[in-house]
Amino acid sequence: MSYDVIVIGGGPSGATAANDLARAGCDVAFLDRAGRIKPCGGAIPPRLIEDFSIPEDQLVAHIQTARMISPTQRAVDIPIENGFVGMVDREHFDEFLRKRAVENGATRLTGTYLRLERDAGGTHVIYRDKATGAEMRLATKLVIGADGARSNVAKAEVPGGDKIPYVIAYHEIIKAPQASNSYDPGRCDVIYDGKISPDFYGWVFPHGDQCSVGMGTGIDGIDLKQATADLRAQAGLAGCETIRREGAPIPLRPMDRWDNGRDVVLAGDAAGVVAPSSGEGIYYAMVGGRVAATAAQATLASGRASKLKLARKMFMKEHGTVFKVLRSMQDAYYKSDERRERFVSLCHDVDVQKLTFEAYMNKKLVSARPLAHIKIGFKNVRHLMGFVPPEYV
Repeated sequence: MSYDVIVIGGGPSGATAANDLARAGCDVAFLDRAGRIKPCGGAIPPRLIEDFSIPEDQLVAHIQTARMISPTQRAVDIPIENGFVGMVDREHFDEFLRKRAVENGATRLTGTYLRLERDAGGTHVIYRDKATGAEMRLATKLVIGADGARSNVAKAEVPGGDKIPYVIAYHEIIKAPQASNSYDPGRCDVIYDGKISPDFYGWVFPHGDQCSVGMGTGIDGIDLKQATADLRAQAGLAGCETIRREGAPIPLRPMDRWDNGRDVVLAGDAAGVVAPSSGEGIYYAMVGGRVAATAAQATLASGRASKLKLARKMFMKEHGTVFKVLRSMQDAYYKSDERRERFVSLCHDVDVQKLTFEAYMNKKLVSARPLAHIKIGFKNVRHLMGFVPPEYV
């Protein structure tokens, strides 16, 4: 059996790449390990819903408010104006994307990726079939590596693929409690508290009749399960039934190179495309899958492997500036509880709220309202230089 493209990984990035390629008429297969559910808050912005034609029945909740909570438990509620943030359950959402790719003509393979081999006959994907345990060998012209933050494809095939920095995310899916003063099924809580996470944040994200509670950290030695237990106790969720527990690495920055100049291009977490500061990954993973599919089509059409570079070029042209801004914000405000306290103070500012969510919902920086940008910049300087107390609003 021979394919134009084989996609390694069937998460949002891999499934999107396979779907786009199948719709374009390519002979494509994707290889997925059945049963794996990635820990994820599950938030998707309106632009994702529109760009990738996500049906309403995939949304398990509609979020109208984001609450930022400081180390001293100060909270600021940020209303999401002119829309909502959709929530998905990755167990069902990822499977929806995989099934859609199959319906559009992609071949689904279930098993574990082992390696690539090359000979006079071309490039071959070697994997272990889940049903039979047999080692399988498939010929392909191109490979898209969409196999996660510690991608085996990236490690073996792309320079720098073994050096991606990452944090470890852990969450527990629990049975959601009744609505109360401390829990709102239409509100996402983001907890900036060094006792929960010394370098990232914790979260309580409603999923309809379930809820995701978790945290992330890049610091060795942190007990993720204990930190999540502490977060549940702090949020009044300790007594809720635990449905499942999941953990996985989340990359911290896009790789400098996404292709091997020959027959492999990376996508999604394998390419490092998770937004700094927020840790948002679903939208960027699916965009990563789309640009990888575009680069693969250009390579197949032209016969020029240099076209594989289009994937990173297209992605960074649209999203590179946003990633730089978010990285600067994380570096400035996540380093201590004193800085996190200041960050929540900034979130009280109405201009900060509006510009932040306009950028999140539309996935681009807001260039309008220059006076608002100047005012926010001035407040940033005063906080970072220590000219005002941390709790100053």
